[in-house]
Amino acid sequence: MMNRLYNSLEPRVMDDDMLKLAVGEQGPQEEAGQLAKQEGILFKDVLSLQLDFQNILRIDNLWQFENLRKLQLDNNIIERIEGLENLTHLVWLDLSFNNIEAIEGLDTLVNLEDLSLFNNRISKIDSLDALVKLQVLSLGNNQISNMMNIIYLRRFKDLRALGLSGNPMAEAEDYRMLIWAYLPDLVYLDSRRIDEHMKEQAEIKHQYSIDELKHRENLIRVRLEDEQARQKELEEHKAAFVEHLNGSFLFDSMYAEDVEGNKLACLPSVGELLEAYKDKFVIICLNIFEYGLKQQEKRKAELDTFNECIHEAIQENQEQGKQRIAKFEEKHVLSLSAIRDESELTNVETKIVEYSEDITELYNGLMTLEMQLVEQLEVRPGPWAQM
Repeated sequence: MMNRLYNSLEPRVMDDDMLKLAVGEQGPQEEAGQLAKQEGILFKDVLSLQLDFQNILRIDNLWQFENLRKLQLDNNIIERIEGLENLTHLVWLDLSFNNIEAIEGLDTLVNLEDLSLFNNRISKIDSLDALVKLQVLSLGNNQISNMMNIIYLRRFKDLRALGLSGNPMAEAEDYRMLIWAYLPDLVYLDSRRIDEHMKEQAEIKHQYSIDELKHRENLIRVRLEDEQARQKELEEHKAAFVEHLNGSFLFDSMYAEDVEGNKLACLPSVGELLEAYKDKFVIICLNIFEYGLKQQEKRKAELDTFNECIHEAIQENQEQGKQRIAKFEEKHVLSLSAIRDESELTNVETKIVEYSEDITELYNGLMTLEMQLVEQLEVRPGPWAQM
């Protein structure tokens, strides 16, 4: 394990000096590279970064590489996955040959397609939920022992290549057959293409457990969809300021801890009065609920109308600006030709002054349009102004 050779060296920090050196060495080396070094390389423009064999202990200082697509951090002594939050465009990440014990810190990497965690100390496959585009996952030579970790990977519909050799689970007699059965869309396992006939045999062998698993997954999916629908409905009610008013929630919450009220309810006839009061209370809540929803629809229609007006004003303003620029460019060609063809210096200077005046006129015209737009947006009355 090559990264272990670096343990005798002093752990290094990912500081600006290390990053600048890496970017400079990996960038263009000819004339373009020299020019880039003179002008300074912006980290935000870097698309690929290689930091292998650097004896790095901790991932840090990468927040500036906001457009990075490929990051190579293999063969270091990294113990935790961290400091990657800003690298949302990352497609390829190599953290192999490190000392990582848990999968974490990847929640923002929604564009990641290829992840290598080969040769670490990971014992459980989890915390990859955000990686919806994941296609290649390398987890060989780790400490994963439970075959149930495979079920977790069923959620990654684009996963085509998986590496798990060198883990305790890979020593199980039914290791390959289980993976072929539980991950039917997989194409490569441990760097070998999966034979379609063997995949079919594996599915037949484990048909019962697969059907049971699909049933459980379907129940979970339905529950999740129901919960999402409830949350969406609740957000709509909150936007209308009527959340929990479509039932007895408000009444129940008000009287839940009313000890004296509960005692009174035990007296003859008081229980019936309390129920009648509750019914009337709930009816009032429902009326407020319906009124709130109607008013929210009205507000939404007004906002949509207002936003349409803003969009139309901006579009009209932009069109006027384009027309002014088009007229200027048409005149610009003629003016330059006239200046080039003029032989008298005095006439040339006169035409240059006229040209400068045209530029100033264009500038003033565009600024006037800009100010008109600002004034329109500031003083334009909303549809609610007459309410």
